[in-house]
Amino acid sequence: MNLPNKLTMFRIILIPFFLVFLLTTFAGEASRWIALGIFAVASLTDMLDGKIARKYNLITDFGKFMDPIADKLLVSSAFIAFVQLGRLPAWIVVIFIAREFIISGFRLVASDNGVVLAASMWGKFKTAFQMIMCCLLIVDFDIAWVNIVELVLIYASLALSIISLIDYLVKNRKVIKNC
Repeated sequence: MNLPNKLTMFRIILIPFFLVFLLTTFAGEASRWIALGIFAVASLTDMLDGKIARKYNLITDFGKFMDPIADKLLVSSAFIAFVQLGRLPAWIVVIFIAREFIISGFRLVASDNGVVLAASMWGKFKTAFQMIMCCLLIVDFDIAWVNIVELVLIYASLALSIISLIDYLVKNRKVIKNC
């Protein structure tokens, strides 16, 4: 269990704590700020574990398998909680999560055929927009101009999710044909 894998497991362990503070007033008014802090730390571990693994040649099969799962668990948990809190429509969350399942399934099929599929620029933009969107939705300022920014980020994230899925499938269509 090397450092990148420990960071991946740490991210998974943080999810229930994140949800407790997001969905309750366990710590009073501070709950949303604690939830934001936990989400930010978990998101940073996602970036950090990959950089450490690549820099120090610590890439493992465990990490290749668990890192994307940990990422999807964190973000999907946040999206589902936002539906419960009335901050995101369920239909948008279904599209977000469906995209992740499609890409993950596609990567699994490709990997079974010895092909590694890299993330695209569109996918990276999607992730950045979703992380910023999540941070704003966690804090929930309820200020008119912030609500407009949240709405723009929600629909930009939705558009980027769809665009990145289409881009991914088109660029990797040879993998589908070979299966």
